[in-house]
Formats: sequence, structure tokens, C-alpha cells
Amino acid sequence: MCGIVGYIGTQAATEILLSGLEKLEYRGYDSAGIATIWEGEVNCVRAKGKLHNLRSKLEAIETPAQIGIGHTRWATHGKPEEYNAHPHMDTAMRVAVVQNGIIENYRELREDLKEKGYVFRSQTDTEVIPHLIAEFLKNPPSLHSPSPFFEAVRQAVNKLEGAFAIACLCADFPDELIAIRQQAPLVIGFGQGEFFCASDTPAIVSHTRAVLTLENGEMARLTPLGVEIYNFAGDRLKKQPRLLNLSPMMVEKQGFKHFMLKEIYEQPGVVRACLEAYFTNDPSSPINLGLPAEFYVDLEQIQIVACGTSWHAALIGKYLIEQLAEIPTQVQYASEFRYAPSPLTANTLTIGVTQSGETADTLAALAMEKERRSGKEPKYQPRLLGITNRPESTLGQMVSQIINTHGGLEIGVAATKTFIAQLMAFYALALDLAYGRQTISPDKLEEIINSLRQIPKEIEATLEKQEHLIEQLAHDFAETTDFIFLGRGINFPIALEGALKLKEISYIHAEGYPAGEMKHGPIALLDAKVPVVAIAIPGKVYEKVLSNAQEAKARDSRLIGVTPVKDGEAAEIFNDLLPVSNVDELLSPILTVIPLQLLAYHIAARRGLDVDQPRNLAKSVTVE
Repeated sequence: MCGIVGYIGTQAATEILLSGLEKLEYRGYDSAGIATIWEGEVNCVRAKGKLHNLRSKLEAIETPAQIGIGHTRWATHGKPEEYNAHPHMDTAMRVAVVQNGIIENYRELREDLKEKGYVFRSQTDTEVIPHLIAEFLKNPPSLHSPSPFFEAVRQAVNKLEGAFAIACLCADFPDELIAIRQQAPLVIGFGQGEFFCASDTPAIVSHTRAVLTLENGEMARLTPLGVEIYNFAGDRLKKQPRLLNLSPMMVEKQGFKHFMLKEIYEQPGVVRACLEAYFTNDPSSPINLGLPAEFYVDLEQIQIVACGTSWHAALIGKYLIEQLAEIPTQVQYASEFRYAPSPLTANTLTIGVTQSGETADTLAALAMEKERRSGKEPKYQPRLLGITNRPESTLGQMVSQIINTHGGLEIGVAATKTFIAQLMAFYALALDLAYGRQTISPDKLEEIINSLRQIPKEIEATLEKQEHLIEQLAHDFAETTDFIFLGRGINFPIALEGALKLKEISYIHAEGYPAGEMKHGPIALLDAKVPVVAIAIPGKVYEKVLSNAQEAKARDSRLIGVTPVKDGEAAEIFNDLLPVSNVDELLSPILTVIPLQLLAYHIAARRGLDVDQPRNLAKSVTVE
């Protein structure tokens, strides 16, 4: 996740851009840069690392430029080096672009532009954009277009596929700044004779309270005279700015009532970031986790330590690793493992999973494992891998290798998008292991990866179609005191996660069970006051789950089914349906968790509770 700031007005742009980037540095700090226009030239300054490195470089450069764009980067692909930092420019150094998001078709565009003579200087997807704009600037503009630069940008944007927010400028049009949104946030700020764009409002609230949030498929043309909004077809739109509530908690929610809901809606973008980071289009090397070959040599066993939601992600990871790569895998609560570790086994990979990279029990378990294996014979030496959303954290310093989950900043205490990101990391790891061990055919590997690439669209479809229905359904459970969640196979951990989400934010007692275990005791809990949520996805255990669900229905429980769209058999069994797209059972957890997140959220919101800061909980548990 990257941060964008843009400015055009009457003041010197550099300090405004730097100040805005400081407010957005939580969105990425691998590198940063700004581009301004002065005396007919684009002046671009970039620096690797945190923002103070860029500030130091700019201290030696004084320019009164009154237009500019800035960017702070969290790399998803391409090393965090200065040559990959934004802004990126065209070959002639006349067009500068900053971007947040992923251009999914950049490889094809890159090859086409190379054939036309454009020179690429980075490994990023963003660099195709300034070259595309430069190419379209060669064409005569439309008679109805507000400017040749705007028309070139519009044509370029229509060639892009993916999720992105973009800001760009051109030395030949020094009074224009163009901003574009497609599935990545971007707001426009209205000042006195000056205008702004930014990834989030904290970057501009010190200058203005009047903002306009761009919608998907919209472009803004900022000039000293004002702001014009268009769609990607070039049609002028009429929109009105709104006044911000200056509460620090509100200005970052981008119109959502709670951070949790905002973060649920960010999940398609997170999956796209993971897909771009982990998978390639190279058949000879389809997965790119950056792990050394020795991690996989003679690997006999894997053990995973985690807590809370990360533990549920690890359970799905265990299923994937065992079924795809055929490696025995254990999942341990970190808090239990550190005091009762498993006996030492040879050639064992230990994985620690923690969103923050600061979870005390997980760090302690890894430290203990590292210590007790050090000094042993080679086959017992520690192999430690971290899966985290914060590679710069303590975990990153403790283990030799990290898989960055690319979830971005998550403010809501109840993990949503970071859980999805952890799942994506486990899919990539399991497939990488299977590919290396040749336990999966190339055709099957390609099939799974291609199916994963469709998941973001399926999540978006679920959010679009389900949220209003789930909000209405939640009204029926405002006074409920107990819930049961059922799942089997790879979706049993999703039952656990659904129950945990409901407990965390609604304070309703909820339990998750393997569906087949209901009749071995928990069925005694069921009556008309205890709703049952069952996850039933066609596959190995589909009929079994439906049978278990009918057992619950026979005890008068209200039965809620997370099941594929248009499943006639399920529709007859369940009282309420939370349908998801029909995908392969192996990939279904990424979808089945979405309606359960929404259900927990809306029940808690209906009960008037503090969804983002539930009682007794903290985002990162840094004490034992």
C-alpha cells in the first residue's frame, strides 16, 4: 500500500508534499519521492528508505515550484531501491507519475512499449504509465477534451487493467495535475486558490476541510482555476465537495462508518497485491517468495506457531501444505508451545505467523526454538520463517526469512484483511513447496494459480451482493446470546474464525466445531434460541456438512448457510443463505470468511458496540 500526495496552487509545493507524505508514511516507507515542474522541466527527487532520507536530499535543492506530486512506497514487487521509487518518468523525462495499486497487464504493455523504443529504468508496473501517456500525447486530442494532456492520460488509463490510484503531471502542461481512481482510494482537496489530491485525508486536513472522494472510474483535472471531474469516457461530471469531520479517527475511514468495514472492503485489493507479489507469469518459476533453496532441502516436517486469527490461518496453511506438498505439519498455539514444545525432529521448518510481527508469545516461541536447536548437529539446526504484515518488526529481525503478507495498515482490532493476506501467503508457500517437491503437476499448479487470480472479483461480487442482506439479517440477532459455527475440512478453521469475529466485537458467546463432531456432545446445546452457521461448499465433505446441518435443524435451530449461489439443495435445507461464488473447495476459505466477517460486523454495529476498539482487546498483544 502506497501513499500519494499532489498539489497545485500559489505556495511552494515541496514542503506541502513532504508534510503530506509524513502523514501517509504508515502506508509505506521502502522509498519516497517527489516531482515538481519549474522552468519548463520536471524535477524529480527520490530516495530509498524512510521519508527523512528524501527530506535530506531535498534540503540541498530549493525550488519555488507551485505544482508537484509525491509518493511513499511499500514495495509489492521490485526491490525497494531508488530506481524503483516513484515518481516514474517517460523516456524523454517530460511526464511524471505516482501510483498506488497494481497494473495487472503491465507486462504486455511493457513489451509493446519497448518495441516502440521506450526505455524502462525500473522493475515496477507503474513505469508503463508515463510511457503510455507520452505515446498518446503524439495523437491529436479530441475536440471535446479539456486539454491534450488530459486526453492522453484518459486514453492511457483506459489501457490499464487492475486496481490503481494515479497522479501525474507533464512539463509541457505546467498548469495541470491529473488524478485518477480505480479501486484504490484518492481524495481531492479544495483550498483557497490551491487544490490537493491524496490517498487519504490525513495528508491534506491541515490545509483544507473541503474534500471530494473520487469514485471508481473517475478522473480529476486540477488547475489553478479549479477542479474538473470526468469519467473514463471523458464525460464531465457534476460533483460537490463535502466538509470533513476533523476527528482523527474519522478522517481516515474514507466514508465508512468503521475501520473494520473499510478493511473488509479493502480485501480484494489485498489479494491483488499478494497475487502480484507471489506469483509470476514465468512457467519455469511460477512462484516468487524469495526463499533460499536450502529452506526446502531434505525438509521432513513443518511446525507453525501462532495466536488468535493467525492460528486459524495457520490451520488452513496446514491443510494446504499437507494436501499439496505432502509434508507433515503441526499447528501449535504459541503460548502453549513455548512451555511444552514438541520433541526435536530433524529437518524441520518452524513458521511464526503474526500480523504485527510483535506478538509476544509467538516471538518467544520462535526464540526458544532457535535457542534449543542451535549447536545441534546439522539436521537439527533451526530453519525459521516469519509470515507477517510488518517485515520491519521484531519478527523480521529474529528470523532469517520473511513472507510479507502485504495487508497494509489495519486499524480495526478484529483482523479481517490481514487474515486474508495470511491465507494468500500460505497458498503461495504450499504451492511453492509442492512445485519444488514435484507433488503437483504443472497443469494443476497453473489451474490453481489462474483460479486464485479470479478471487478478487469474486470477493467484490460477494461484498456488492451480500452486505445489505446481511445487515438486514443482523437485526434478528441483536439479542442472541449464543451461536454455533460448523465447517469441515479446509473450512473448519473458517468456522473457528467466524466464531472468533463474533465473540471479539459483539460479545456474543460463539463456538466453532468440526461439523462431524456435533453429535458427539455439542448438539446438546441446540434449541430454537441458538442459531447455527454452516459452511457448505461442494467438494469432498459437502454432503456430510449438509447432513450435519440437517441434524441441527431437527433440533429447531435457525440454520444459516454459507454456500454457493443457486444451490437448490442447500436452499431447501437452510433458513437463511449467505451465498458465495462457486469456486474449487481448495480455494473456498478466501470467500467463505467474507460473509462471516460482515455478519459479525453488522450484529455488533446493530448492538451499538465499539466495533473498532472492542473491550479488553488490543491490536497487537505484546505482553504475555
